[in-house]
Amino acid sequence: MKKFFMFLVVIGFIAISAQYAAAQTPAPAAGTPTVTGQTIQQEIPIHQQIKTKFIEGGASFMTSILLCLIFGLAIAIERIIYLNLASTNTDKLLKSIEEALATGGVEKAKEICRNTRGPVASIFYQGISRMDEGIEVVEKSVASYGSLQMSQMENGLAWINLFISIAPMLGFLGTVIGMVQAFDAIQVAGDISPNVVAAGIKVALITTIGGLIVAIILQLFYSYIVSKIDSIVLSMEDASISLIDILVKARK
Repeated sequence: MKKFFMFLVVIGFIAISAQYAAAQTPAPAAGTPTVTGQTIQQEIPIHQQIKTKFIEGGASFMTSILLCLIFGLAIAIERIIYLNLASTNTDKLLKSIEEALATGGVEKAKEICRNTRGPVASIFYQGISRMDEGIEVVEKSVASYGSLQMSQMENGLAWINLFISIAPMLGFLGTVIGMVQAFDAIQVAGDISPNVVAAGIKVALITTIGGLIVAIILQLFYSYIVSKIDSIVLSMEDASISLIDILVKARK
């Protein structure tokens, strides 16, 4: 459901951006003088240029490449929001747990973990819940639940990686088809002049550019998400070691 919501948000953002860009396009003023024998070249808005290239590249392939971008961005934004919400001040949490164990016991420490958002607090809760079973059981519980939390953080990355791979492939497929169209035009015309092959080669280049741009954008998001996960996992590991030390002291 969250990914579907993020998909709708991305679609809405793209639509609003397109409408805003269209609204900002200056209309030619009435009564603007023209110069006879000269062509006045007006600057074409960027959104209009993109739209033109999108149509020239072929609706079928360019639409499939655009869908890769939309779905990939939807998943990436959902993951970024999830990971930012999953970040926890581990030093503050560890200090609160240590104070709770010293003053209120295990139940108060568990309550602090329940009221704290993020995977680190969930791991701490699992470990503290098994404190009476021994430190070895706590260590195994923390390690097992930590692996589960890591899998949840990596959820969706495979799809982003898939779209990163598919987008340039679709672009290259459009390139091959464009070249085939160019050779077909040469065969029909019996001529190899630039005008005959220009249309097919243009399609080939536009689809390749589109696929590479989408792959680059999604790769940037993917790299950021992976680095964010690595940072959270490192924090989880350090905090888990500190938690074990706190529980050892509390049992003495």
